[in-house]
Amino acid sequence: MFIKQNIKNEEFENRLNDFQIEEDGKLTIDVYQTPEEFIIESIIAAVDPEDLDINITSESITIKGERTRKEYIPESDYLYQECYWGRFSRSVILPQEIDIDKSSAEFKNGILKIFLPKIIKEKNKKLKIKTEN
Repeated sequence: MFIKQNIKNEEFENRLNDFQIEEDGKLTIDVYQTPEEFIIESIIAAVDPEDLDINITSESITIKGERTRKEYIPESDYLYQECYWGRFSRSVILPQEIDIDKSSAEFKNGILKIFLPKIIKEKNKKLKIKTEN
C-alpha cells in the first residue's frame, strides 16, 4: 500500500509540474517601529514607483510589483545570474492597528519607505454606573 501511495503521489506531482504557476519573488524588507508608527523599508531597484502596488488594511500591508529586464541576454552568455527579474510581492501582518488615512510612502534613491501610524487606544476608561430611580 505504501508503494502504491508513493506512485500516486509521484504521478500527481508530475501532472502538477505540467500546470505549475510561476510564483512571485519575495521582496526583502526591514520593518521597525517608533512609539508612533511602523516603518517599512525596502531596496527596490529597476522598478518605476508607478509600477508598485501597495495595499494596506488596518492590520496588514501588501507590496507588489514587477522588475522587467529591458534587453534580452541569452542564457548561454551568463557567467552569474543572481538578480531577480519578474513579479515580486510581500505581505506583513502588523502587531497593532494602523491609521490607513494617515499612512504614506516615499521612494528615494531606489529605497521605498512606508510610514504606518499606529492607532493609540486609551488603556483606561472610567465607567459610569447606571442606577434606576
